[in-house]
Amino acid sequence: MSTERLTQPFRVVIPARYGATRLPGKPLIQIAGKPMIGWVWERACASSADEVLIATDDARIAEVCTDLGAKVVMTRADHRSGSERIAEVVERRGWAAGEIIVNLQGDEPGISPALIDQVARGLVQHPDAGLSTLACPIEDANSLFDPQVVKVVTDRNGYALYFTRAPVPWHRDQFSRDQTLLPSGVPFLRHIGLYAYRACFLARYLAWPPSVLEQAESLEQLRVLWHGERIHVSEAETLPGPGVDTPDDVLQATRWLKARQ
Repeated sequence: MSTERLTQPFRVVIPARYGATRLPGKPLIQIAGKPMIGWVWERACASSADEVLIATDDARIAEVCTDLGAKVVMTRADHRSGSERIAEVVERRGWAAGEIIVNLQGDEPGISPALIDQVARGLVQHPDAGLSTLACPIEDANSLFDPQVVKVVTDRNGYALYFTRAPVPWHRDQFSRDQTLLPSGVPFLRHIGLYAYRACFLARYLAWPPSVLEQAESLEQLRVLWHGERIHVSEAETLPGPGVDTPDDVLQATRWLKARQ
């Protein structure tokens, strides 16, 4: 694990909305004795971030977060993505163009503070990248072929070539014979949905129209590649805990967190 200190301060913004399609009220779901958003906020506060904010348009989420002691920024209700919500926070707070912001999704109660630091450090170390993110190895075929697991392929320097829900890289010979085993020596990577970017990049990103690839895959990061900007992907120094998208994920996250209390 890297012990290198960050040379530039950063902030964490956690966008949180109530109306998730698969799990309405997801940020407030109780997991191992506290609302999920509380776990995420605590993880962010344990990082090296100079400031942690929760951005929401919902009074119920704001009340719970305020009771926890978190800083809350109320935003508009018409945002289509977490990045749009964070952009409103940037504008309202008057953050400078070079400010580094980590976008931490509110459904990652098991995220490691070390990964938050790592993704911010990755942006500092790669100033030619529009944003930085993380990935970890995929070690089983079920995950590779699961469309809910986002895969990423990078070049030799760690810059993203493509993100997809499809199984990539496709090993032609092995998978023509057997799709239950992963061939050795192939870099199968699962994307971890944690991002760092500068405030000026966020403004550019939101000015771009959605791309065809982004709409087909339902992956916002493809807009960045479509418009010719670079994304640096670092291999995660530690594995993240389970994220939460479904009722089954709630049970898994509860077991994971209770085992560590």
